Amino acid sequence: MTIHRMKKEDSVIEFIETIEDGKRRKDCIKLLEIFEESSGFIGKMWGPNIIGFGKYHYKLNDQIEGDAPLIAFGLKKSKISLYFAQDNINRDRYLKELGKHTLGKTCVYISDIEQIDVKVLKHLIVDSMKYLQNQYDNT
Repeated sequence: MTIHRMKKEDSVIEFIETIEDGKRRKDCIKLLEIFEESSGFIGKMWGPNIIGFGKYHYKLNDQIEGDAPLIAFGLKKSKISLYFAQDNINRDRYLKELGKHTLGKTCVYISDIEQIDVKVLKHLIVDSMKYLQNQYDNT
């Protein structure tokens, strides 16, 4: 079974402009700049509220495979979700230095970009991408 997380053709900027809360909208614009600059990829919509950068093809077993962004961020009701490689051993070290955040099952939640260290975020983005690119040679 192939899982298709096809990129929507919706505009990332159009999506960000729909965010009603001005502070969250500005945070998302800043995150878009940081992720694009750090990754070298242009952000694409991966579903209704996730902006992904780059992609890789994974195969979990003979029956489950699909495409996923190398890194991403998205909007939840009250927080912004950051998506990085979960099994990268360097992730925890960067998260200790990141600033105010909480962990979810598959993501890192932040409420305010001003409460995190942007330099650490940039290192986390690059390291997570390199990790996935080494794990999956199809990126």
